[in-house]
Parts: sequence; structure tokens; C-alpha cells
Amino acid sequence: MGFTEEFDVAVVGAGHAGCEAAMAAARMGLKTALITMNLDLIAQMSCNPAIGGIAKGHLVREVDALGGVMGVVADAVGIQFRLLNTSRGPAVWSPRAQCDKAQYRVKMREVLEGQRNLHIKQAEVTDLVLEEVGRDQGSEIRGRVAEDARLVVPTLSAQNAERMGHPADSVEGPGTGEAGTRDQGSGTSEQKRIRKVLGLKLRDGRRLMARATVITTGTFLNGLIHCGEERYPAGRSGEPASVLLGEALRRLGLRTCRLKTGTPPRLDGRTIRWEAFAEQPGDADPTPFSFRTTKIVQPQVSCHIAYTTPRTLEIIRENVGRSAMYSGQIEGVGPRYCPSIEDKIVKFPDKTQHQFFLEPEGLNTHEVYVNGMSTSLPMEVQAEIVRSIPGLEDAEMLRPGYAIEYDAVDATELDRALKVKCMEGLYLAGQINGTSGYEEAACQGLMAGINAALWVKGEAPFTLDRTEGYTGILIDDLISKGTNEPYRMFTSRAEFRLHLRIDNADRRLTAYGRKLGLVDDATWAAYERKQERMAALEKLLKTKKANAIEGPGINHPSRDQGPANGGQGSKIRDQATEDGGLVVPTLSAESAERMGHPVSLVELVKANPGATWAVLLKRPEVTIDRVLPALVNELRSDPLLVDYALISLQHRTSLSHLDDKERHPDIGHPDSILKTEDAVARSVARNEAKAVETEIKFAGYLEQQKKAIEKLKAAEGVRIPEWLDYSVISGLSREMQEKLGRVRPETIGQASRIPGVTPAALGLVHVSIRIQGEKRARGPEVVVA
Repeated sequence: MGFTEEFDVAVVGAGHAGCEAAMAAARMGLKTALITMNLDLIAQMSCNPAIGGIAKGHLVREVDALGGVMGVVADAVGIQFRLLNTSRGPAVWSPRAQCDKAQYRVKMREVLEGQRNLHIKQAEVTDLVLEEVGRDQGSEIRGRVAEDARLVVPTLSAQNAERMGHPADSVEGPGTGEAGTRDQGSGTSEQKRIRKVLGLKLRDGRRLMARATVITTGTFLNGLIHCGEERYPAGRSGEPASVLLGEALRRLGLRTCRLKTGTPPRLDGRTIRWEAFAEQPGDADPTPFSFRTTKIVQPQVSCHIAYTTPRTLEIIRENVGRSAMYSGQIEGVGPRYCPSIEDKIVKFPDKTQHQFFLEPEGLNTHEVYVNGMSTSLPMEVQAEIVRSIPGLEDAEMLRPGYAIEYDAVDATELDRALKVKCMEGLYLAGQINGTSGYEEAACQGLMAGINAALWVKGEAPFTLDRTEGYTGILIDDLISKGTNEPYRMFTSRAEFRLHLRIDNADRRLTAYGRKLGLVDDATWAAYERKQERMAALEKLLKTKKANAIEGPGINHPSRDQGPANGGQGSKIRDQATEDGGLVVPTLSAESAERMGHPVSLVELVKANPGATWAVLLKRPEVTIDRVLPALVNELRSDPLLVDYALISLQHRTSLSHLDDKERHPDIGHPDSILKTEDAVARSVARNEAKAVETEIKFAGYLEQQKKAIEKLKAAEGVRIPEWLDYSVISGLSREMQEKLGRVRPETIGQASRIPGVTPAALGLVHVSIRIQGEKRARGPEVVVA
């Protein structure tokens, strides 16, 4: 045997999933190896140089709340930040950041290299080291083996469950089969043989042995690039595909599929006529991804918006037959929600114009990413398309767009911990599971890394359900339904999206991260301090009666432009626009409301004597921005609330004649984190206040969702034991038997989300759990001659 190294956890692939998996395992105290084919391309942003977006930003926030690193790195190298969907409700607000592509991988490598227990290796993995193993009857945490030898789930003894903080009654008795703590039924001693991954074989002859392995190979498994009629093996442009490992995984007998994704051309920014395009700047007060970020350090830049022309569409229609997508060259299925430009033209023939964005790839490069123009057309056709757009007539194409197809594993082969059901110690995460996007990969990598570490430690797996995060939704969708196209996260996939907001990701998940050892003392202290601040503000709003108006500029619903002079008994006062060109006539509160005009805060207080500010906040036209100025004295006097006092005054134009110290007398307060020049602190404080507003304003809806969540959890509480034999369930159609047998759902709730499984089938399964469990408890029948 050649040179061998030994580790607790090995992670194959250093993309966005691999980085999170390796960091999680190392921070949990395990000796971890991260293997990549190129050390200089760790965390390469191979497509769009951006993090976040609709629903994707939710995933990044959840990764950060659990102790992951994607949000921290994105904040450190972000060159434009935008909070999306703010014209809609808070459930769908989502952060996005344009990042410096080169700095992102440099920063991520810096973070990885600074992590204790983490060892980065440059090598190509060619195969897995396997052995056939039997069930260990004597261990407290056993590998439970299904009768068809397809599923292995760690099982806790009652004693170990209590020792690890789980209730003893979570270890189910005969016939119930708790996932992760499942019963062995009659306790028969037959030995089922399954395979265990012991490590990896490297191309240079080395063996890297590990007790758990996480594979995060992205698009590298048998990757094949297409650019017009040309095609060649590659994992990314200029990087070799992982062919040998792809064949090794196929030999495991896992169900696989072929998927496709693509990327657009990159242009030289020096050859673009920028004045021809509409500028899209970032937010003045950036919203960071990480709850730990206190400052944005990079200079901020703008993106630009452009549109196709009739000539653009004409060129594409004339050449669509040369696209690898339409010539029959590509076998894989592409992403529905990120179609190529030729796909858009073919599928939406009535649309005469398509939007795209010109996005800088970094501060120290002129390379520009053409977001929205993904294509597999020949290079010369791509150049013609680019030059058909006004402003790009002389644009030079630095890199052509291309499509890439690759192997992915059917995610129904995995359990909820992202472990391969028929293997011990093997986890998959990222695009290998059929997802698209950096963010979807990162959250899977984090969960797989956590569970690989827990497996090595002999502890129960850590999972999230659909009520706890978008991460739980993504994993549940994958393992229950699989996917035949690259899976992208959307807020519409969440049943309880008002409960799963970006502002409460830490409240939902940080305690889990702390228990797992991923959240350090400083982060935990900051989290607790934040909860104290928000609780204090909520208490003030719920106890303080709005029977007096204090503070400057509280009349206007959207901007407070002047002090409330003698406002106790006034009508709605004349409000002037900022340019002084319009005066709104005075109305009574009743007339204003009837005519659709916003009512002043003074009149609302007068009309609701004795009401608390929380009661007024439930009205749609009352926002926290209007209420805080009226509470400025209370906010200033409480060290926990002083930052909310500052944001309530920061944007008041009526105070613009005062200097900084007069306008913000609390600057320099020892309990204040907020400085006038600190845009991030302003944004954080404002978002905290809005989170409190959301909890108050939507309390009724949130209570309804809590009741619905309890019902869903009740369905999830009915566990399906892995020994259940679907083939003998009377009345269950062959179609239902095949679907349930292929996925092998862990709960009735998961079974209900398998496409095509009917309520009647669920009823039969529910009854059969008891019937088959009773038979197993009695043991085999004895026939007397």
C-alpha cells in the first residue's frame, strides 16, 4: 500500500458546498481534509459573481445563523448590496450582493487556512475505499439496516439519548420507528451486509482514509462543455472533469441523471459605452448577509440594465439550430428558472424584448458578466448577438458563454441527513444532488458536514424540517421528490414563509449552531444582546400608551418633515413635498381615511385614546419609522434602546440645520453601536426595529401559521419504520408501492409530499405500521405438525 493519511472527515471538492462542509466538521473538533484539484480555485464563482437573491438570500442568512461562513465572506468582498422585494411584505425581502470574484476565493481560502483541524490537499480523487460490513448489535448508536439493506439510520439508546439532551421517550418502542432513533422491532439477530466508505483513492497513488466522507463535486462529475458544435470534457472552463470518480460513483449502483447548466459571455468593460445603459446603484445603507458583520469595507459600484433589440432576436432565431441545446447534442435537462437566451426566444416567441444586466466581476478587473445571456451558441454568433445591442457595438468578448452537462445523483437515494441510504459514512451535497446555485450548495454542504461530524462522534443526526428553515424545505423537497432539472429555491416553496423571514433566521437557528459548537462565545453574546434589545423595544411598544406625541416630525406617514407644533387637537396639517412644490389641503381624519389619504399619527392617537403603540402599529399605514420619533425620549433613556433613537432621528430633514452632535445627542453613548457614518449599523438597527414591527403587525397571521405548523409536526411525528414492507400492504397499488419503496419516506408527512401518493395510500400505510409492528413483536409463527 502506498502513502496513507488518516482523517476523521474527508470532503471532496472545494466549491461552496465543500467549503461549508469542511469548516463545519473542523470547527466541531474533527481532523478534516478538504481535497481539491486546484488550490487556487477554492470557492470559485464559476457563474454569476453574486451571492443571494430571492430566497437564496434566506439560505445564506440561515447558513450564517448556524455558524457557516458564506455570509461573512460575501460581506467582506461585496461591492454592491441590495435588499430585494422591499415593495412587498417582509416575508419575501431578500439580500443580494455583487462580489469581487477574485477576492471571494482569496478570502474564503484565508478563512479555511485559518481554521484549526482543517487540512487542504490538492489532489484528484479517483475512487472510494469500501468494505462490506455487518450490523453492530452491541453499540449504543447502531447502524439500523432495512430488510432490503437499502437504508442505514443511526439509532440512539435511551441512555445515550438522555445524555445528549434528547428526551428518553424520543426512542420509540416496537412498531413506531423514530427516525434517527428507530426501534429494531422484535430484535432478531440476522446480520445484513452493507457497504462502508473507509476513505479515498487519489490519482497519485495515495490513500486518504476517513471515517466519514462528504462528496461535493459540483459540475465536475463527467462534465462536458458545449459551445456551438464544439464540445469537450471539463468540470469548468479550463479545468478537467472528474471522470474516474464519476465512474466510481456509478459503480455504487446509485440512481443518477444528467443535468445541464450554462453561463453567459464576459465582456471587456473598457469597450462598453456605459452611458447607453440605465445605472442600477446599490442601497445607500447596505444590508449584510451575516449577523456578525459590522462594517462593509469594499468600495461600492453600480450595475447597469440593458435590453435586447429586434436584431438580437433575429440573430438568435436564425442560428438556434446551431445551439447545443437545440441541435440534440445535449442530453441533460437545463434549469427551468435560469433559461438560456435561445431558450427564452423559443419558449416566449411573443416577447419582443428581454432584459439583462451588466455586472462587474471585481474592482481590479475590467471583466463584465452579462447576467441573463446564458448561451451555448457558437462563439461567432455570441459576438454578433452582443454587438446587436446599442452600447455594445464595439464590445470585446473576453470569454464565450457555454453550456455544461454533468452527472447528478437522484437525491431520493439520501436520507434527511444527506447520507446515502445504502452506504455507511458517505454524504453528498451541492449540485451532485441536483440543485443549482451557490447558496443551495452552501446550505447542503453545511448540513452534510455537520452530520458527517456527528456520525464520526457517534451522535444522532441534525436535521431541519420544513417549519424551521428554507434549508429544511430544500432538503425535504430533494429527498422526497428528487428532481429531473436543476432545483432552485423560491420563497413560494415555503408553506410558512412569514415565519421564515431573513430577520429571524438567527432566532430560529443560532441556538442549534451554538449547541453544535459552530457559534463562538462572541457571536453568541452579540446574539443574546440583540434579542434583549428587540425584546425591550417590543415591551416598550406594548406598554407605552400613545396618549401624547413627542419628538420631531411625526405627522407624515412616509417622511417626517417638521416638528409637531401644537399637534394635540389638530387636523391633518398641510404637508409640503421636499421640493416645496405641492401642498396637500387639510382634511379631517375621517375624510382623509375615506378618500384614501394617509392619516397623521396625531389624528390616529386622538381617535384611539388609551391605545398602546403596538395597537397602532397593527394598522397598515403605521410603520415603525413613524412611531420611533414619538418615543425618542424613552429610547434615549434606555441603554438597550439608544440605537433605535438614533435611527429615528437620522433621516429627519427638519433637523438638517443642526450639527451632528446637536442632531444626535446620543453619539458617543457608551451603549451605542451606531455612528452616523456607519451605514451597516444604521441598516442593522433599522432592520431590527422592522423585525419587531413585523412580529406585532402580523401577530394574527403568525399565530395562524403556528397552528398550521403544529399540524404539520403532528404528521411528521408519525414515523414510518424502515422495516415496513410496502409490497404486502393490501389495497396499495403497484404505483404507490414503487414510489414509496423507492423513496422510503421517514414520516407520514414526508410520504404525503411524494408526487402521486394519495391520501388513501397514506391511510393504508398508517394502519400497516401498527399491523406489521404487532406481527414483528410476536415473532415468527410456529407451525405445529
